Amino acid sequence: MKKVVMRLLVVVAITALVAVFTGGCSKKPVIPPDSTKKVSGQTSSTDYQTDSGAYSENSLAIEGTLDDTTATSDSGSGTPGEQSDEYKQMHGRSTTGLSPVYFDFDQAIIRPDMADRMIQNAEYLKQVSNTVIVEGNCDDSGTKEYNLALGEKRAINIREYLINLGVEATRIRTVSYGEDRPLFYEQTDFARSQNRRADFVVD
Repeated sequence: MKKVVMRLLVVVAITALVAVFTGGCSKKPVIPPDSTKKVSGQTSSTDYQTDSGAYSENSLAIEGTLDDTTATSDSGSGTPGEQSDEYKQMHGRSTTGLSPVYFDFDQAIIRPDMADRMIQNAEYLKQVSNTVIVEGNCDDSGTKEYNLALGEKRAINIREYLINLGVEATRIRTVSYGEDRPLFYEQTDFARSQNRRADFVVD
């Protein structure tokens, strides 16, 4: 008798649990108020959008990504993944007419073989009136904090070099991206060497 009662209680408990978990309140559809009807004594200037109104996913602005090269430069041929390695080596994320400057591992000084690029970049910048943003980049060796600081030193050294070449100081801004914006993602010495650079982006 006790076993029958226990089984009955277990069955009732299980049934109750199933009812609790599978039941619940059903969702009710939300119907916006009819904007054509006026409640007496109440005035409202609220107009609710209809299905053909402006608020839809199809009419939202297209957002870029953090790594969107087309938003900050005139490099021209789409996203970095669509560009050839040769193109990325020559232009980095620099504006057309300007060339990236590369650095040695863990260094912020401008290499002697980059002097010609610096002179050409300075000459180009003297011919335009826009502000230039010098973007300091690093490879992924070291911590994020260290690489941000190293990228900043690289950008500042480029800025000082440009000023010495006759570019107005007020037209040069600097930013460091550290290791956050690599152009080459492979874990090779070549890829790391290409990510240790400063780009020149005309505002």
